[in-house]
Amino acid sequence: MKAVLCREPGVLDIVERPSPAAPAAGWVRLAVSHVGICGTDYHIFEGKHPFLEYPRVMGHEISATVLEAGDGVAIAVGTPVIVNPYLSCGQCVACRQGKPNCCTNIKVLGVHTDGAFCEEISVPSGNLYPAKGLSLEAAATTEFLAIGAHAVRRSMTGPGARALVIGAGPIGLGAAIFSRIAGHEVTLLDTSTERLQMASERFGFTSGIVANEATAESVRAKTNGDGFDVVFDATGYGPSMEKAFSFVAHGGALVLVSVVKDDIRFSDPEFHKREMMVIGSRNATRVDFEHVADAIAKGLVPVEKLITHRTTLADAPRDLARWAHEKNGLIKAVISIGG
Repeated sequence: MKAVLCREPGVLDIVERPSPAAPAAGWVRLAVSHVGICGTDYHIFEGKHPFLEYPRVMGHEISATVLEAGDGVAIAVGTPVIVNPYLSCGQCVACRQGKPNCCTNIKVLGVHTDGAFCEEISVPSGNLYPAKGLSLEAAATTEFLAIGAHAVRRSMTGPGARALVIGAGPIGLGAAIFSRIAGHEVTLLDTSTERLQMASERFGFTSGIVANEATAESVRAKTNGDGFDVVFDATGYGPSMEKAFSFVAHGGALVLVSVVKDDIRFSDPEFHKREMMVIGSRNATRVDFEHVADAIAKGLVPVEKLITHRTTLADAPRDLARWAHEKNGLIKAVISIGG
């Protein structure tokens, strides 16, 4: 089979690799249909991922069809599926609590092990969810949207809450979309007026704040001095995450969607007087994937506006390298492999 291999930072090649062997018991061999290109993939290509071993086949936002099922798997050949790329151990403290998304031994396809920038892969059957009538291109957006859906669920914030989403990139937009689906009044905060304008025009997020020296005053003005009931930070930028504490209302919550290597500092008196919650959000679980698939099927997620760039497996090395630097107008790029 053909695969796109990142041999080392900055080097992508089309290579021939053996197709996966017949699946073991409980596993399924898949024909990859579509794969989204994630910010993580650009970081891997650029050599910015801190925990990656090269060479690596990237790709973890996956839709596929079933080619072959191992013993004990009741899934028909030809079934269209969404792939959960988080391979958990099933035995650690997190897995025992039903939280495989933060498994202590987690392996993510395309990061810790080879992913789906290729024609076929094998995964455990428990990592497959029915595509429920979605197009396989739309199904490939489920994973990145599930990150935001999981963050909203983690916030434990009900309808009518005032929500601030910091960072209008793909993950932030996903969080904003599912915050709105949850009944929140959503405001976006970003350094780029162009991204805020795009979010308004394409997705209807008309309430926006440009990050500058007047941001704190803008937050007060938007909330009558109260702050936001829930704040989602999806920037992957330490100083932004630290500043986000001051935007939370008394009794509110801050959800850190992105992760950085930095230490995050905050004022303990400000934190305590608000009695605020600080919540980490990592990956997603089955309930989030199913919520996203259902929302797409109901027309609540404008997938056609999220997918801005398309390519093929043959052209992916050229296009991914270009899009790593030419981000203008880019929200989500999708590779068509078997679709």
